[in-house]
Amino acid sequence: MPSTEMTRGTARRAKVSPGHVRAHNRALVLQTLFQNGEPLSRADLARRTELTRVTISDLVAELIDGGLLVEHGARRASGPGKPAILVDIDRSGHQVVGIDLSGADAFVGVVMDLDGTEIARASVPRPADRAGDEAVEATISLARQLVAVATRPLLGVGIGAQGIVAPDGRVLVSPNLGWHDVPLESLVHEALDLPVIVANDANAAALAEWILGASGSELLLVRMGRGFGAALLFDGRPVLGTRNAAGEIGHVTVGTDGGPLCACGKHGCLEAWVSAQALASRIAAGEDRAIVLREAAERLGIALAPVVGVLDLAEIVIAGPAELYDDDFIAHTIATLRERTLADFHDGVQVARSSQGEDIVLRGAVAMVMSGRLGVA
Repeated sequence: MPSTEMTRGTARRAKVSPGHVRAHNRALVLQTLFQNGEPLSRADLARRTELTRVTISDLVAELIDGGLLVEHGARRASGPGKPAILVDIDRSGHQVVGIDLSGADAFVGVVMDLDGTEIARASVPRPADRAGDEAVEATISLARQLVAVATRPLLGVGIGAQGIVAPDGRVLVSPNLGWHDVPLESLVHEALDLPVIVANDANAAALAEWILGASGSELLLVRMGRGFGAALLFDGRPVLGTRNAAGEIGHVTVGTDGGPLCACGKHGCLEAWVSAQALASRIAAGEDRAIVLREAAERLGIALAPVVGVLDLAEIVIAGPAELYDDDFIAHTIATLRERTLADFHDGVQVARSSQGEDIVLRGAVAMVMSGRLGVA
């Protein structure tokens, strides 16, 4: 995904080319229209972006020629003079393919328009664990199926994958799929001849909350399913870390009192305490449901407290099956978090369930493409 990140201290010394300025202004126009949700006039855009009317007129003409914007006719006149012509993103005229590789039983994909409306859906059986090349072939097969059923020009393909993913779309490691340094983004691009963006599934989910949901641009998303994943957004951008492994806290041991056995061989890992698979297994084995869920919520709160303290977070979003991560689970998590953080500063942190439902990674994969191709984030 294209990045505009720049470290402090270098911003004033860096030379900015006219091309970069134009790309920034172009993204600013698209972002303004996307977030507004309805058509604006060129004068509206000039006021909101603080760009000159000449610059706006030039950019709008370019974006209309490129098929990204459309005119919506004249605004109803409210005084003398020529009525303003309204423009907006061609939300139904372009589509995006989103693919989620994190499911327990299947790889799932959708075709969506720029408003997040689903156009088509397809899936392929999830290959056996550590399938390696077979998992790559299944991903490409699913992508081809979705491309074939798109009804409008495609902006690209977004893929949310389990594991550690580099900015260039290489899956550095995904143990469940048997991937080690797999250039998934390049392989799918070569197969489809379309723009492709691959990212960690939790990072994709966080973008769904920001771009397609109601969350702010700075949040921690915690996603629990077959495993455990977390993603951190600052200013609408995923924080990747020096080794592209930011958010990989599933195998941090929570407490010194033992706990459930984790797949990694340790006892008491956060994933073993709170993942949907772990909770379902314990409940199916006859453990008391209320106790299992309360313990899990408390362990999650214990794990999140130092993160909140270090980062001064404003918002935490919890994504996972609603039948497990219900209101009581959220309440117990918040109570533990409050007990372990500084009230004067951290009592205001918001903890809530995701608004994106089970398709959060699919929608996040679409959001990645919109962010990368349109700059709407």
